[in-house]
Amino acid sequence: MPISRTFHNFVESEKSSGILLILCTALSLVVANSSMGAAYLHFWHTDIGGLSLHLSVEQWVNDALMAVFFLFVGLELERELYSGELSDFRNALLPIFAASGGIVVPALIHFALNAGSTTQAGAGISMATDIAFALGVLALVGKRLPLSLKILLTALAVMDDLGAIIVIAVFYTAQISVIYLLGAFAVFGVMVIFNRVFRVMSLWPYLLGGALMWLLMLKSGVHATIAGVLLAFAIPFSAKTDDQASPSHRLEHMLHKPVVFLILPIFALANTGIAIEAGWQHDLLSHNSMGIIAGLVLGKPLGIFLLSFIAVALGVCKLPADLRWSHIFGAGLLGGIGFTMSIFITNLAFADSAHFINASKMAILMASLTAGVLGFIWLKLLSRAN
Repeated sequence: MPISRTFHNFVESEKSSGILLILCTALSLVVANSSMGAAYLHFWHTDIGGLSLHLSVEQWVNDALMAVFFLFVGLELERELYSGELSDFRNALLPIFAASGGIVVPALIHFALNAGSTTQAGAGISMATDIAFALGVLALVGKRLPLSLKILLTALAVMDDLGAIIVIAVFYTAQISVIYLLGAFAVFGVMVIFNRVFRVMSLWPYLLGGALMWLLMLKSGVHATIAGVLLAFAIPFSAKTDDQASPSHRLEHMLHKPVVFLILPIFALANTGIAIEAGWQHDLLSHNSMGIIAGLVLGKPLGIFLLSFIAVALGVCKLPADLRWSHIFGAGLLGGIGFTMSIFITNLAFADSAHFINASKMAILMASLTAGVLGFIWLKLLSRAN
């Protein structure tokens, strides 16, 4: 199966990013629980003004830097939809069904355990897959796994991100200011006109418009990171494979390393500084934590496997020739590595409760570690059997 240079570069850097994220997470946990812990946590909650906003360092990371991350995700999604694995509708059906199962089943598990309680809002936490960690674990397994598995896992994770973006926009939006929201969409409309009508190929008008759209979106009550996704689809894109003249391709290339080697590590440092208190293990037995853990470790592989199996059995799509159902289950196990998106949704779901945020983050870390280890062992055994 042919593989584009863009996809190859993407996979290679995601491997390294996964390792760096692990190191940053470990460092953040150690520092937060050392003698420097209080100062470390205080730093992330220090208020920083600017643009008539009063946001903490952590909020600037989660609202501003992560908007750049969502811009990058949007550019990846655009590429996949127009010229990647998702451009052929029939080829896209398998990862679409797989991602749908990996979103719905974990959410239902959490909802079943938390319906009607104060932690019901956490249903979206276990929906997400962290592509950097998932591909990092896949890389550790070795090169004997089919290339189709890497492509499927990447496409699945991209669709997973799209699902998470929709969930954030619909379910984790604060009180809306219609005026600011209309202003943000007006800016988006102008950028689309620049693209479709005037064929403006310079990136600067779009980047400046994107910054204004981000500010208006932030003030509207809709989470500001959504502006990053909208900006990605306003920027001119060429469907020609690896067309470096396309503004979308150029921006994706420019953002790739800063996102995976700077923004995501900073996000990990800002959001995994969890002060582990006595009795933390009891929180893992709460309905919320059990819903997160069961959703990621059990719900993800079951949802991904079952919906994929049903879709293939009904003849809606087919399994790639070099893949077996055991590979799909292994991809489902790796899909249980939530981390970045799961932590991000945690911050939105429990914005008013530091206790629930910390407990949820511990559950995410435990579940992601478990899913990663199980996925590695499963796929390692498969690779040796080949």
